[in-house]
Amino acid sequence: MSQTTDPDRFFQTTDSIAETARKAKKSTNKHGSPIKLPSKILAIIPDPTASNRVYVAEAAGTARRVELDTGHKSHIFRGPTTPLTSLAISLLHPTLYAGSWDKTIWSWEIPTRTPGIRFRGHSDFVKCLLTLSLPGVELLISGSSDATIILWDATTGEKLQILKGHSMGVLALAIDPLGEQGNEDDGTEKATGDTLVLFSASSDRTILRWRIDPLSPRCSLATLLPPPLTPHETSIYALHFSPASADLYTASADGTAMRLSREHGWISDTTLQHGDYVRAVAVSTTERYVVTAGRCEDVKVWDAVTGELMGVWWGHWDEVMGLVIVRDRAGKGAERIVSAGIDATIRVWLLDEMEMQKAQVEREREEQGIEQEEEEVVGKEVEGGLTAEEEAELAELMDD
Repeated sequence: MSQTTDPDRFFQTTDSIAETARKAKKSTNKHGSPIKLPSKILAIIPDPTASNRVYVAEAAGTARRVELDTGHKSHIFRGPTTPLTSLAISLLHPTLYAGSWDKTIWSWEIPTRTPGIRFRGHSDFVKCLLTLSLPGVELLISGSSDATIILWDATTGEKLQILKGHSMGVLALAIDPLGEQGNEDDGTEKATGDTLVLFSASSDRTILRWRIDPLSPRCSLATLLPPPLTPHETSIYALHFSPASADLYTASADGTAMRLSREHGWISDTTLQHGDYVRAVAVSTTERYVVTAGRCEDVKVWDAVTGELMGVWWGHWDEVMGLVIVRDRAGKGAERIVSAGIDATIRVWLLDEMEMQKAQVEREREEQGIEQEEEEVVGKEVEGGLTAEEEAELAELMDD
C-alpha cells in the first residue's frame, strides 16, 4: 500500500495508482484519429445506409449516430437514464432500438429521433438485440441477463414468444445467413434456406441454435435445435458469421476467438489466442483478415487462413467493447476497422499490412520513450467516467 497525503487517493494500492497513471498517460494518444464522446461506449453497429457512419450506445444512456470522416454527431437519441448495452436497426420503418440496464428496449424513429415503442418484458439487463424481416412481421429479438430470448413484433411491440434454454445471461445473437442445414443424398449437409436459424451465446458458455419458421404461428415461430455447442471454457461475448463461407466466429472471456466450421458441423478449426477477455470479433469482406479486441485494449488483426497475428493497433486506453468493418463510400480501397470502448472513443484503423507494419514500429518507439521517462503522471483524471456506484455496477455487468 502506497503512502499519500492526497485524500482522493486514500486506500488505493500501489498497483491501482500505477494503473491510473498508465491510463492517464495513454489517454493523450491520437492513434486511430479518436472521436471523443461524452461517456463510455458499450456497443457499436454500422449504419446500413452509409458506410461512413456508425451508431453507438453510451453508458450515459444516450445513443448517437457518428460521422466517421468528420467526427460529427449528427443524430442524438435521448430518453434512457441508465446505460445502453446494445443496438439494432430496422429499415422497414427506419427505427433504432437500444437495450438498457433498465430491463427495457427503447426505440426511436431515425429521421426525426422521435421516441417510439418501449418494449417491456425482461426481468434483467437487456444485453443484445437484432432485427429480422419475415413475411408479414418485422421481428425484434432480444437477449437478456435473465437468461431468456424474446421475439417481439417490432411494429406493434407485441411479445410473440419467449425462448428458454440458456442457464445464464444471453450475451450475443446472430442469424445464420444460409438458413437451416438439410441432408443431401450422400449424407452431407447443405443449406436449404427454407427456414432461418438464430444462434445465441451465453455466460453459460453454450451456443444454442433456434429454428425460425416463417410459416409457423406467430406464438411459436422458434424451436430449439440440438445439440448445444460448447467450444469455449467460459462466457461467449460475440458471434459473427463470415461474409462468404458463413463460418461462425466467436469471442470469449477465456481469451480466445474461434472459427467454427460450417462444413464440419460447427467444430472449431481455428483458435486465435488474443489474451484476456475478448469482447468483439469481425471478419473482412474478403475473409482475408479476422479482427479481435477486448480487455487488453489492443485491436489485433489475424490471417484468417493461417491464424497468424498480422498486426496490432494500439490506441485505446481501456477495454474495447465493439468492432465493425466498413469500406470507403466508393466501395474501393482498403477496408477500415472501427473500434469503440470504455475509454469513450471511436477509433478508425486502415486494414492494410503496410499501415500495420508502420504502426508496430511507431509503437515500439513510443514504448521505449515511455520506459525512459522517470516522471509518472499520477492523479490525472480521464474523461468519460461514471459515478463510483455506476462504475461498480458496470464492472459487474462487464464480468457477466
